[in-house]
Amino acid sequence: MRITFVVVVADLSGGFRVVATYAERLRQRGHEVLVMSCARRKPTVKDRLRAFVKRRPVRLTPENAPTHLDDTQVAHKKLESRRPPTPDDLPDADVVVATWWETAEWVWALPASKGVKVHFMQDYEVWGNNAPVARVDASCTLPMPRITPARWVKDMLDKQFGQGDVTLVPNAVDLAKFTAAPRSKQGVPTVGFTYTAFRPKGTDITIEAIRLARQQRPELKVVAFGATNPLPEVPLPPNTAYHPRAPEQKLKELYGQCDAWLFGTRKEGFGLPILEAMACRTPVIGTPAGAAPELLEQGGGIMVPMEDPRAMADAILKVCAMPTAEWRALSDAAHATAHRWTWDDATDQFEAALKRAVERAGNPAHAVAV
Repeated sequence: MRITFVVVVADLSGGFRVVATYAERLRQRGHEVLVMSCARRKPTVKDRLRAFVKRRPVRLTPENAPTHLDDTQVAHKKLESRRPPTPDDLPDADVVVATWWETAEWVWALPASKGVKVHFMQDYEVWGNNAPVARVDASCTLPMPRITPARWVKDMLDKQFGQGDVTLVPNAVDLAKFTAAPRSKQGVPTVGFTYTAFRPKGTDITIEAIRLARQQRPELKVVAFGATNPLPEVPLPPNTAYHPRAPEQKLKELYGQCDAWLFGTRKEGFGLPILEAMACRTPVIGTPAGAAPELLEQGGGIMVPMEDPRAMADAILKVCAMPTAEWRALSDAAHATAHRWTWDDATDQFEAALKRAVERAGNPAHAVAV
């Protein structure tokens, strides 16, 4: 098949890592794959004024920043600005895949020659007080097949928007990149987390939990990585070993340095770091967001309530106090959970969903709910 993925920006985000993974794996299976993205946003007058008032540089990612496509052979076309693609921007294809609510609008407006329209919906993309809720909801009503990695998104599309043609394809982890041999606890208790200043991801909850845990375990070490340098408004815990823009091959090492990985998010589509940490035999302490409920109930972690740093701190202290044998059992359970589902399994189902969409478009009478 000729497959086009339409994204807003190609970057190092977890959501785009999933898109890039599918694009490369579909290419390896002989499909003709193109990823179309837009240029990164340029600083506005408002950005410059805000930076001047706060006496800090304008923080926008440079145009040549690395992306998850860098280590693939997927064709990538970048538009000169953030705008909807025109028919001349894209080749004719069998299927064109929207990857964000805004790109769903763009894809819906394309002519049929650009491919059967499919929406790969990783989250319900309403974040912050200024979110365009009406437009996001409208994009959820567009009559196109959908693929999602999250059961809660599938359920929401069914109950809230009446969408029955939704295929659930959970994310996986690259077991060639994320795995580890059995190990014991660290000599000094160590936890890790993924840093972002984006409030829905709950970094502030995680940082507060670490502060509380250190009141009883001041020796607690902290490891973190993120796509940006830390911001003053969301400072890292003291003495954090922080790795900005860590390459993917480094992540396995960072996960493996920890006795527990912290997942304090308020809102999440799936939560890929949960699987990656578990694949590296690191138990996860997480809130019931994204795929955490399904993954942690299979073993390998501790669920804590949303918005409750005290509960997360108590879970950290519980892990710190675990005898080696008990921690090892939790670590082995995490590893087993992550290894139940592979990217080959996920790509099989993702590819099948695209093929069904193309076949149904050719013969609408055979269309049935997935």
